[in-house]
Amino acid sequence: MPPDPATPWRNFYGRLHGKTLRPAQRDYLENELPRWRIAGVTAAENPARARLALAREGRPLWLEVGFGSGEHLMHMACANPQADLIGCEAYVNGVAVLLGKLRREPLANVRIHPGDVRDLFDVLPEGALSRVFLNYPDPWPKARHHRRRFVSPEFLLPLARVMAAKGEFRIATDIPDYARQSLEEVPPAGFALVADSGTAWPDWAPTRYEEKALREGRRPRYLTFRRL
Repeated sequence: MPPDPATPWRNFYGRLHGKTLRPAQRDYLENELPRWRIAGVTAAENPARARLALAREGRPLWLEVGFGSGEHLMHMACANPQADLIGCEAYVNGVAVLLGKLRREPLANVRIHPGDVRDLFDVLPEGALSRVFLNYPDPWPKARHHRRRFVSPEFLLPLARVMAAKGEFRIATDIPDYARQSLEEVPPAGFALVADSGTAWPDWAPTRYEEKALREGRRPRYLTFRRL
C-alpha cells in the first residue's frame, strides 16, 4: 500500500517520489506499511476530521516531521522506550527505507503517517504532543517560496494547538535564513526560545543531511523552543 496523497483541498509542496523503488522497497510498502501506518488520518478515511486518541495513558507522544530515512526516529525510539513516536513523511522512498529498518528491528513505540503533516494536525487532540522534531527541513531557498517552509503560520499555528504546554519543539538546520525565519515566526505562534546553539542536543543522532552539511562546510544550528 503506497502512502496516501496530500489532502485534495491543500497544496502540497515537495517531492512525493524519487528514484524507482527496488523490489524489496515495494514489498515493504505493500506488506509492512499497514502494520505501522496510523489509520483515520486522511480525509478519505476520516471525512468528519474526528480526533484520534493516539496517546497511550501515561506515555508521552512525540512527533518527527519529515523523518527522511528514519535514522533519528529509530534512534529516539530505541533510546526512549517510555515514549511513543509518530514519524510523518510524504516522500515515498524515505518511508520505504524506514519500513525496511522496522522490519529488521521492530519497535512497538513507532507509528507512521505517510503523508501531509497538516492532515495529522487536523485529527490530533489539543495538547497531544509533548515533543516535536524538525530536522533539516526542505529549505525552499527562493524568497518567493519561503511561505512553503514549515516555520510559517500555516504549519506553526496548527502545531501549537496540538502541543502540550511546556512541550519542546526542536529544529535542526544548516540554512542561516531558515534559522532566521524560525526565530522570527515560531515565537509569535505561541512558543518561547530556549536555546540557539551550534552544538547538538545530548541525545541527538546524526543524520545523512547533517553529514552532508558538514562535508560541504555549512554550520548547523540547533534551536529549541518551548510551548507557552
